[in-house]
Amino acid sequence: MNNIMRLSAIWIVCLAIVFGLSACGGTNNSKGSPSASASSSSSASASESALPSALPSASGQASPTAEETELTVSAAASLTDALGELKALYENAHPNVTLSFNFGASGALQQQIEQGAPADLFLSAATKNMQALVDKGLMQEQRDLLKNELVVVVPSDAQSAVAKLEDLSSDAVKKIAVGIPESVPAGGYAKDALTAAGLWDSLRAKLVQGKDVRQVLQYVETANADAGFVYKTDALSSDKVKVAFAVDPSQYKPIVYPVGVVKATKHAAAAESFYAYLQTPEAIAVFVKYGFSAAVAE
Repeated sequence: MNNIMRLSAIWIVCLAIVFGLSACGGTNNSKGSPSASASSSSSASASESALPSALPSASGQASPTAEETELTVSAAASLTDALGELKALYENAHPNVTLSFNFGASGALQQQIEQGAPADLFLSAATKNMQALVDKGLMQEQRDLLKNELVVVVPSDAQSAVAKLEDLSSDAVKKIAVGIPESVPAGGYAKDALTAAGLWDSLRAKLVQGKDVRQVLQYVETANADAGFVYKTDALSSDKVKVAFAVDPSQYKPIVYPVGVVKATKHAAAAESFYAYLQTPEAIAVFVKYGFSAAVAE
C-alpha cells in the first residue's frame, strides 16, 4: 500500500513538471509572437516611409522649375497694337516667358541687329530689310507672315477734299507726312507711289519726314501735317484721322511683313516657340482684327 502511494506521488510530480514546462513554452511563444509582429511592422513602416522619397510627387513638385525667359522682339512700329494684345495672350499661356518689344522703323531695327543689338526675333514691314539680314547670315529662319495696304489719311475734322494722289498738289495741302524712305518701309512705299504718279519731285517741298509710321500718324493727328501716308492698320487704330483714299496697289511694291528668328538668340527654344505661335490661327486672327491679312492663305 505504501509502495502504491509512493508511485502515485511520483507520477503526480512528473505530470506537474510536464504541464509546467508546457505552460512555460506556451508563454514564451506568445511573448515571441508580438515581438516578431512588431519587428515586421517596423520593417514595413521603414519601407513605406522610404518609398515616397524615391518617387516624384503627384503635384510635380519634384520636377525642376521651368526656366524664366525674356524674349526681345524687334518689330515694325505698325505692329504695336496687335503685338500688344498677343503679348498678353502668350504670356498668360506661357507664364515663364516675358516678351519685350523693341518697336521702330524696320530699317533702323535691321541696322541694330547688324550691329549686334540683342534680339531674338525680327518682324519687318518690308522683305528687303529681312533679306538683308538673311544675306549676311544673321537669321536662323524666316517666312512671310502678313500683308498690309498703303493709305493716305487726313485729320478727322479736315474740310479739304483729298481723294487721289493728284489732290496733294492743291494749295490747301501745305504739309504731307511720310516716313523717311531710306529706313521706314511706309515711306519707301509712299515714294514709289508718288514717283509712279510723277509727283515726287513736285511735292518734295511739302514733305515732313517721320522716323517711323507711328510718328507720321501723330503728325496728322495733331494737325502738324494736312495729310500723311500710313498703313491701313495705323489708320484704323486712331479716331483722330480718317482715310482720304487707298493708294493704288499697282503703284508700289506689295507690303509684306516677314518674321524670323535671329541666329544670335540665346533662347533658341523659346524663340522658336513664339515664332511658331505667330503663325497659328489664333495669332493670325488677332492680326486680322487690327487690319492685317495673312501673307499665305491658310
